Amino acid sequence: MSNESRHLPGLVHPARYPVLHILSVSNAVVELSLLSLFSPPEATPPLFSRQHAYHSLERFRGLADAEHTRLHAAYRSLGRAHTRLAGQIGHSAKLAQLREATTANARVTDAIARFAASEHDLLEWPQARVNSADLNRVREVLRHFVRDWSSAGVDERQALFRPILDVLKPYAEKGKSLGFDTTAVEISAYMTLAMRLILQPTTFLHAYTIHPFAHGFSHQKSNANTLRSVQFPDVLPRLSADFKLVEGDFLEVQGKWDFIVTAFFINTAPKVFATLEHIYTLLASSGLWTNLGPLLWHAGTMKVQLSLEEVMGTMSESGFEVFDDNGPVRVYC
Repeated sequence: MSNESRHLPGLVHPARYPVLHILSVSNAVVELSLLSLFSPPEATPPLFSRQHAYHSLERFRGLADAEHTRLHAAYRSLGRAHTRLAGQIGHSAKLAQLREATTANARVTDAIARFAASEHDLLEWPQARVNSADLNRVREVLRHFVRDWSSAGVDERQALFRPILDVLKPYAEKGKSLGFDTTAVEISAYMTLAMRLILQPTTFLHAYTIHPFAHGFSHQKSNANTLRSVQFPDVLPRLSADFKLVEGDFLEVQGKWDFIVTAFFINTAPKVFATLEHIYTLLASSGLWTNLGPLLWHAGTMKVQLSLEEVMGTMSESGFEVFDDNGPVRVYC
């Protein structure tokens, strides 16, 4: 189990296997955060809800164009000499290419929004508000496509997922790769809606082209690097009968699992003590929890920010048994 489905061994990833054969998903276990049909709509739906993610995706083009207009106005305000200098070094050309990159990116965000609307009967709320923070969340979705579903992300995927799979592989039948009956947990509809675009309507390789780094000019070596394009997906995955998706808060998940996998998750949990205790509760007897990721705490949302020593101490107090085999730290329940 993971907070993000793309990190799960149950989704056999292209970094390790050439093709995914995923057949179906059980709707019985999908937890939906539905808006009441009998209540008037709020001006702004919950931040990571499908409705809010849909608005952000559907309005990406307008938000990005408005930002481009501000950048161009700032460029034109430099004064004649510096405007000419900026043009000579390629800045005006970069802004023109940014407009083209935004158009290409918007084709993908529009596709996600259309699919979300048809799949979940989502409607546009004219009064709903989106802002630059929502724009950045959509751009994060585009960057995740690069890492998780393009050939450009192969090396990073290997570094991220191989340690997890190497831990779980010994538990498969000797000589075979059995896979896992997997339940994924993801609270952000930005991620689940993007994932569904890949898993369901996409029918051929490299169907989409994006410019995922075009919207950030900081720490860039060259304009070509900033504006480069990436195609995805590099394989065609399909849903598996052994894969289930829970859309909601990890702390509300119930049940028992032999393995829990968390990847880049612990540092995002606002209630870190409750999260660690809940992981212990969800594990069956002799279950294994595998975690990969940093302790890069989100300072604005965390009540406490723990060191690794404090995290390990919390696990011991919660009932975990920790074994150090001179390799990655493995924690047994």
